[in-house]
Amino acid sequence: VQLQASGGGLVRPGGSLRLSCVASGFTLRYYDIGWFRQAPGKEREGIACESSKDGTTYYADSVKGRFTVSRDNTESTVYLQMNSLKPEDTAVYYCHARRWGLPVVDYWGQGTLVTVSS
Repeated sequence: VQLQASGGGLVRPGGSLRLSCVASGFTLRYYDIGWFRQAPGKEREGIACESSKDGTTYYADSVKGRFTVSRDNTESTVYLQMNSLKPEDTAVYYCHARRWGLPVVDYWGQGTLVTVSS
C-alpha cells in the first residue's frame, strides 16, 4: 500500500508544474484526497483537498485561484496543478488519502520537492 509522488522540480516564478501521486494497494475512489506542503523551517500545512463523496474541493487562501486538485480514479492517480508559482511556494509537497470510518485510514506520499526560483 503506497502513494508514490512525482513531478517536483525547479521552476521559475510565474511558471507551472503538475504533481502526480499514484495510489497502489487500495481503492482511491473511497478516499478523500489532499495535498500538504512543508517549507523549510515551517510546519506542514494543508493546501488543497477533494471529497470522495461529491468532489467538493477546498483550497488554502495562499493557493486559491492558482492550484487545482483533481483525481483520476480509473488511473488511481491524484494531481495538483500549480500555476503562477511564487518563490513562497517552495516546499516539499505531500499527497494524502483518507478514508473515514472506524478506524480512520490515512496514507501519505513520500514528498516531492518544488523549488520556485529565478
